[in-house]
Amino acid sequence: MAALRDVVDTLIEAADTMDAGAWEQEIVQALREEIDHYDWVGFYWVVNDKLVLGAWDGPEATEHVTIEIGEGLCGLAASQQQTVLVDDVKEHDNYLACFPETRSEIVVPVMKGDRCIGEIDIDSNTPGAFTDTDRKQLERLAEIVAARHYGL
Repeated sequence: MAALRDVVDTLIEAADTMDAGAWEQEIVQALREEIDHYDWVGFYWVVNDKLVLGAWDGPEATEHVTIEIGEGLCGLAASQQQTVLVDDVKEHDNYLACFPETRSEIVVPVMKGDRCIGEIDIDSNTPGAFTDTDRKQLERLAEIVAARHYGL
């Protein structure tokens, strides 16, 4: 499997060759396929003050296609406008369970100026799966996604 930095570098290089929607689908597929501990990867976009599921890749769809800002870890990241990293979701009071196998989660906001326009949400079936490297590289990717995301 590839290193996260290499995957992110490749995705950033591909940004100029694809339209935004196709690129977002490429991002979620590449992250899930190339990084062992990424079991479900998706984008949520802020639409009418709610998070709405966009491109995703995983073994199955989540029932949480719309999430209130402030609700669950995704809503928390959007309301606080900062990355939320949880080592064990079963010990977090504000967790919205998508899949019984999920044990850890990282949610990285996509910021346009001082407002959250979306986020990258990643679930892992491994407790404590996400490191500071995951956070840094995903935040870097979120900055590029924000720069490409037009019309919001």
